[in-house]
Amino acid sequence: MQQFPMTKEGADKLNEELQHLKKVERPAISKAIAEAREHGDLKENAEYHAAREQQGLIEARIAQIEGLLSNAQVIDVTKLPQTGKVVFGTTVTLVNLDTDEEVTYKIVGHEEADIEQNKISVGSPIARALIGKEEGDEAIVDAPGGKIAYEIVEVQYI
Repeated sequence: MQQFPMTKEGADKLNEELQHLKKVERPAISKAIAEAREHGDLKENAEYHAAREQQGLIEARIAQIEGLLSNAQVIDVTKLPQTGKVVFGTTVTLVNLDTDEEVTYKIVGHEEADIEQNKISVGSPIARALIGKEEGDEAIVDAPGGKIAYEIVEVQYI
C-alpha cells in the first residue's frame, strides 16, 4: 500500500481523536444502545435506531483514522535539516508581487489541509509551485484565475 506524508502535528491530532472515539464515544454509544433496548420493541424504537446509526458512524471514523495512520509517513519538520528550502511541513510566508498582500501557509498532507487555518495540501497548486524554492525566490502559481507571482519571504521549520 502506498504511503502518504503527514506532519507530526497532524498524526498527533488524529491519534487524539482516535483515543477519544475509542475511550469516550464508543462506551457511551454502547450504553445508549443498552438503555434503548430496555425500552422494548426494537422495530419501533427510534432511540435504538438512532444509537445504532451513531455507532456505525463512530466505527467508520475509527476505521478511517486507523487506515490513515497506518498508511502515513509521519514527518517531523523540526528534525529536518534547516536548509531554508521549502519542503513538506514547512511554514512559508509569501508576498503577492501584484498586490503586496502577505500570506503564510503551512504545507501539510492532504488529510490535514484546512485553508481556514492556512494549512495547504502538498498537492495544491501553491505548494507545488513552492516546493524546492528558497527564501527570496519567486514562485509562479497557476491558479484558476490565472498566474500569480509570489516572493518567498520566510521559510520556517516549526
